[in-house]
Amino acid sequence: MKNKIPLILVLGLVIINLLSNSCKKEDNSNIPHLLVNGTWQLATLQVTNYIGDSQISIDTLNDSCLLTQLFTFNANNTCTYTNYACQSQTTTSNWTLTPNKLFFASDMTCKDTVPGGKGALQDVKPFTNTQIYNLGTYSMVLQTGDVEPNYSSTKRRRIMRYGFIRQKAVTQ
Repeated sequence: MKNKIPLILVLGLVIINLLSNSCKKEDNSNIPHLLVNGTWQLATLQVTNYIGDSQISIDTLNDSCLLTQLFTFNANNTCTYTNYACQSQTTTSNWTLTPNKLFFASDMTCKDTVPGGKGALQDVKPFTNTQIYNLGTYSMVLQTGDVEPNYSSTKRRRIMRYGFIRQKAVTQ
C-alpha cells in the first residue's frame, strides 16, 4: 500500500496537468491591434514579374505621385484607402483576417489605370487576397497578386509589394 500512494499522487498530478493544459487558449495575436492602431501611409510600391520563380522585371510605381496615399483599418472590420493609384479617391470596404493571421482579404474596389487599357480608369480589387509580409509597430509590408505558394514553373506571375509606414498622430 505504501508503494501505491506515491504512484496515485503522481498519476493524480499528471491528470490535473493534462486537464489544465487541454483547455482552449485564447487568441493572443497582436496583428489585429497593429493593423487598427493608426493610419498607414504608402511609402513604396514595387511590382515584380516572374515566370515560375525566375524574376524577369521589377518596377517601382507611384514614385512621382504628389498625393498622400493612406490605408486605415478599423476595429469594426472596415477599412479605407485614400488616393489609391495616385487617383483622387476614397474607398471604404470590409476586411477579414485568415485564422492563421498571415493573410487578409478585402472587398475594396478602386479606380486604376490598367495596362493595355489606353489610360482609361477601370475598377480593380487590389486587396482581394493579401499576404501580410511584415508588420510591426511602425511599418507594414503587404503583398498582393499571385502570392499563392504553389505555382507552375512556366506561369507568369505578378506580385505587388506595398510598403507602408505608420503616420504620426496629430496632437492638438
